[in-house]
Order: sequence, then C-alpha cells, then structure tokens
Amino acid sequence: MAIVTFLSDFGLSDHYVAAVKASVLRGLPTAVIVDISHQVEVGDMGHAAYLLSSVFRDFPVGTVHIIGVSNSNERRPRSVVVEVEGHYFIGEDSGVFSLLSEQPATRMIALSGSAGTFAAQEVFGPVAARLASGEALEEVGIEISAINKYMPTRAKATKQQIAGNIVRVDHYGNLITNIMKHDFEAIMQINKYCPYEINFRREKIGIIHDHFFDVGPGECFVVFDSSGRLQIGILQGNGSELLGLMVNDQVFLDFKI
Repeated sequence: MAIVTFLSDFGLSDHYVAAVKASVLRGLPTAVIVDISHQVEVGDMGHAAYLLSSVFRDFPVGTVHIIGVSNSNERRPRSVVVEVEGHYFIGEDSGVFSLLSEQPATRMIALSGSAGTFAAQEVFGPVAARLASGEALEEVGIEISAINKYMPTRAKATKQQIAGNIVRVDHYGNLITNIMKHDFEAIMQINKYCPYEINFRREKIGIIHDHFFDVGPGECFVVFDSSGRLQIGILQGNGSELLGLMVNDQVFLDFKI
C-alpha cells in the first residue's frame, strides 16, 4: 500500500488541498493520502515541524510526506526531497527538514524541473506519486550535500535542573514543552530517583502524572505525551488561558539532590 501524507497552510475553504491530492492521484490512482493538517498558520514552519515530527514515525517506513508550507521570499525557492529515518519528505528547502528528527538526513535531492505559482501541485504531488510507486530517489532529481537548517530550541539539562520552554499550545490549550522524557529519565537515574518539582510561573507541582485523568476537573496535570514531550494542562479547561502561559514561556524541572 502506497501512503502519502499531506501537511499544509492552505486552509480548507479553497480548492488548493484537493488540487494537490489530484496531482498525486493522477500519477498513482491507488495511493492512500492522509491529511495531517491544513490549519497551520501561514508560513509557520515551527508548527509544521512540530506536527510532522510528532506523527511521521506512526506511519510505515517508506511513507512519502508532502509539506505545503512556505516562508520564502524567493521567486523560485529550491524544492527538495529529504530521506530521514526511512521516510521521504518533499517540500521547499526552508529549514523545516532539520527540525523533524535528531537523526541527520541520509539522502538529499534537489528536484528537477521548475514550478509556476503552485509548487505543491506542479512538483510535490507528482514527485510524491513517483516515489510512492517505487521509483528510486535519485531518479527525481540531483543529489545535494546540504540543505538549509534551523537551530531548534532545546531544553538545557544538568543534574540539578532541566530548563525548557513551551513550544506549542494545542487545540485544547495544553502547553507542549521541549523537555523530553528520555532526558528526564536519564537524570533521574543519575540522581538515584530523587524527588523533583516542576516550576512554571507561580505553580509548583511535585509529580508527573501517568494520565490526564489522574487529577480532577479544573486541576493542573503534568504528563509526558505520546511523543515524549512534557505537557502541562488543566483537565476540562484551557491551560494556556488559566495558567497565563504561552509559547516561549519557561518551564523548569528541578531535582532535589
């Protein structure tokens, strides 16, 4: 089964999403196209990277992912395919590919040909169909040695503290941080599983819960989500509004050693 995912900032009120899907199906009528989201704010590469990095590993290795989000002012930005963790990502060389994984890209291809006003339909969709049908990566373009990169905001970890930031506020108002479960577990092991405390604004919480429903309605929870990121929220409430927190605000995880 050939799977192609599609992520964009196109919205749903116009024909753009359907046009890109049609360009995939013209080349591969049997393709299964999965929408990740089309509600990314225009040009928000950070949000696009967060969504895709959170879900692409749930798809089979070999899945092709179209990224229809652009933040370029160039007349003809370079279109590329990047292979990361056995998945193929197609889009504009904006730096977004460097935010998808801590593992480096294994192959990078600059796509042949040029697009008019709609690269996602004219280039990304047809190339996605070719790759999903089994065509070799080197047949869709020219191999390159480097792509544009962003420097991701990472949490800073010591034996005493992990200092992180809120990187997203989701649909429910939950606050997603860049504090990762594997870092927490590693430091806990070093510190012989000492007590710890999560601090943000004036709140101090001494436990990371196993589930949202470990607290009562209106109470604050702290969990590691399915992507391994520390998440803060209010059960049956909007955590961002009720806690007064937003993107880039700091969160600290202090170890009492």
